[in-house]
Amino acid sequence: MVHMRKRRWPLIGIAALTALTLTGCSGAAEPAAENAEEGPTDAGGTLIVYTNSNSDGRGEWIIEKAKEAGFEIEIVGLGGADLTNRIIAEKNNPVGDVVFGLNNMFFEQLKAEEAITGYEPEWSGEVPEEAGDAKDGAYWPLVEQAIVTVYDEKRVDSPPADLEELYTDDAYKGRFEVNPALGQATPQLVLASILTEHLDEDGDLGVSDKGWKLVESYYANGSPAVEGTDLYARIARDEVDFGVLPSSGIEARDAEYGTETGVIVPEYGVPYVTEQIAPIAGTDNEKQAQEFIDWFGSAEVQGEFAAEFNAMPVNENAIEQANPEVVELMESLPRQDIDFGFVSEHLGEWVEKVTLEYIG
Repeated sequence: MVHMRKRRWPLIGIAALTALTLTGCSGAAEPAAENAEEGPTDAGGTLIVYTNSNSDGRGEWIIEKAKEAGFEIEIVGLGGADLTNRIIAEKNNPVGDVVFGLNNMFFEQLKAEEAITGYEPEWSGEVPEEAGDAKDGAYWPLVEQAIVTVYDEKRVDSPPADLEELYTDDAYKGRFEVNPALGQATPQLVLASILTEHLDEDGDLGVSDKGWKLVESYYANGSPAVEGTDLYARIARDEVDFGVLPSSGIEARDAEYGTETGVIVPEYGVPYVTEQIAPIAGTDNEKQAQEFIDWFGSAEVQGEFAAEFNAMPVNENAIEQANPEVVELMESLPRQDIDFGFVSEHLGEWVEKVTLEYIG
């Protein structure tokens, strides 16, 4: 069972997050008008599925389950930002057929670039409208996760009271893992989470001096992630004590490493992400892509996925199959209020500044 450093708070609704996410974006990609009366057609062959959510055996599981359901798929996995940029770069000659796993912020970029095609799946009535693209229906929600800072309660007797203490107190220097790969979704979200609490319209790139000093401390005092090495393996080897993990990975890590995960929960809450799905615009396999979305987002498949990977499905008819401890954890973690519209406008320049000045 996961324990929180702070008291439990009620879960804030998804609507607030999604409304903020949509504020800085526009322009939904519309379904292709050609041959509308005939409906979508397919070129046939293997369905190419782009995702940033294929780790920890998820990709293999999806491939196998899809095959049982009659789909031959190939998964192409990349970090969230890199995958978004790739789809946009390919939009005039698309390679992929479906994309899933990216959060609202990245899907808003794809929508603005008309790199995805609007499609309403058969299970659309089973998910809260505000969890996806409530405005245009260009993408639809699958899984919700909290991005949390974790530690092993068996090893850490006195965790810091909050993240600012973790990043700046010399007692924790070199004892928390940081991921400098800012082409990935989670490291970008961590950066956005830090800066969100220190916005200043008169500051550098909309952030106060205190905010930038805190980011500088985060990267300077942290221990860089080791490619190919799990955070919990590093914790077990006493290389670090703290690190960032999506909430769905906690139960499996505790089972594998014998840890008892604790979570540092700041007063302002933790960032949440909702993984979405949509067809890629211009695919030659539009009908098959739609059928895959109907299948993958269904309550049956999302329920199985939730049970297998300790995920929190957005599909309301799948929640009963989710691990009760996962449901309890998600209900206990307060949601940080992040203006993703503002973040979308500034993230590129934030990443550039951090890369040049703090990471090198």
